[in-house]
Amino acid sequence: MSAVVGRTGPTGSFAAAVAAARSAGELVVQPRMGFPTVEQMGAGLRAVRGARARTVGTITLDSYTRVGDHASAARALERDEELNGFPIVAHGGRTTREMIAAAGAGDFAIQVRHGSPLPLGIVRALIDAGLDATEGGPVSYCLPYSRTPLTEAVEAWARSCEVLAERVPGAHLESFGGCMLGQLCPPSLLVALSVLEGIFFRRHGLRSISLSYAQQTSFPQDVAALAALRRLAGEYLGDTDWHVVLYTYMGVFPRTVPGALALLRESARLAAVTGTERLIVKTSAEAHRIPTVEDNVHALETAAEAARTAATTPADRPEEGEAEQLLGEARDMVEAVLELHSDIDRALPAAFARGYLDVPYCLHADNAQLARSHIDRRGRLRWSSAGRMPVRDVPGGTAASVGAEELLGMLSHVQNTFDRAALDPAAPHDSLPAAGRTRQEVK
Repeated sequence: MSAVVGRTGPTGSFAAAVAAARSAGELVVQPRMGFPTVEQMGAGLRAVRGARARTVGTITLDSYTRVGDHASAARALERDEELNGFPIVAHGGRTTREMIAAAGAGDFAIQVRHGSPLPLGIVRALIDAGLDATEGGPVSYCLPYSRTPLTEAVEAWARSCEVLAERVPGAHLESFGGCMLGQLCPPSLLVALSVLEGIFFRRHGLRSISLSYAQQTSFPQDVAALAALRRLAGEYLGDTDWHVVLYTYMGVFPRTVPGALALLRESARLAAVTGTERLIVKTSAEAHRIPTVEDNVHALETAAEAARTAATTPADRPEEGEAEQLLGEARDMVEAVLELHSDIDRALPAAFARGYLDVPYCLHADNAQLARSHIDRRGRLRWSSAGRMPVRDVPGGTAASVGAEELLGMLSHVQNTFDRAALDPAAPHDSLPAAGRTRQEVK
């Protein structure tokens, strides 16, 4: 990884903050929170900065802003109606700058998170606010969240990357490609999509990039996936400043507080033992309500402590040949896409059109919908059908049939595993998630 490009501005450099933590051997922990008003959002930033952890801030945007309906966002503010995030375009750059300054966060690294397939307006607003970091991507913020044609999202993201790179020296962009649909996407595809979006960002001028991966159903498989992600990032993004960001499980979350906290701690342990630089946390309130500022701070501090005290076990290691197979699958996908066209803007839509990339259970019109996955008896995510993707040793052709009961069981697998462990402390160790054990129990 190359040196971080410096910048000056109203807020601290996001890339520099992560690099400093990496040099200090500390995990950066980050919330996903967003509030509609200046007062609420400012208070949230202040609290995150003051947490007992190595933190960066987040401004998560509202649904109106994500789809470009800024007029509705402005009306909701005027009428004091509820919004599920911060409407940065409706507030405007000056107001957002003043909010950050009033929160005492002028030198605090902050990332804008949004979910938009057409992000140019958001990118311009965050630049006007003096911010230098955001996330998403032409695939990862198109297929799961919208009906926008992929070619249209690719064009919009290309322009957005170029504007960000031109106007903000050292700007940072995170691929959301490792989080497709949150769950039931085999790790090799998550790795490939994150790397491909990183290549796309680099092609359009960004030189500070992070690659995401969402915690899935198996700790050893996730260890292998994160190693593969680092390996391919080094091969394809070696002349950029890059780091890896892990997401605490994005699917159906445990309903018990002990189960939710155990899953959070497990994600922090995964980050620590794999050398991951940044962790996006979830809170123990996820299954019940919108988390408060206090919920978020507690999650940040819990994750930071779990990372500091992380221990490894023999069960953490991937099975023989598992890491090599996962890396091979991811590399084959990346190479298959890049061989379609020298221009990544044309290669990505072509890959989906031909089914070389195919996200299981994703209903977007540009997704081939031939791929399916399942959770095997050891808790690993496996391909049931790979469709036309360059994946070996699995069935091909049409998608395998999955009944409603089976799908519900897979969606609830992690939730049930951690809730059962929380509710039955006497369960044998071999049936407990590792996070359910104390450090002293791990030999």
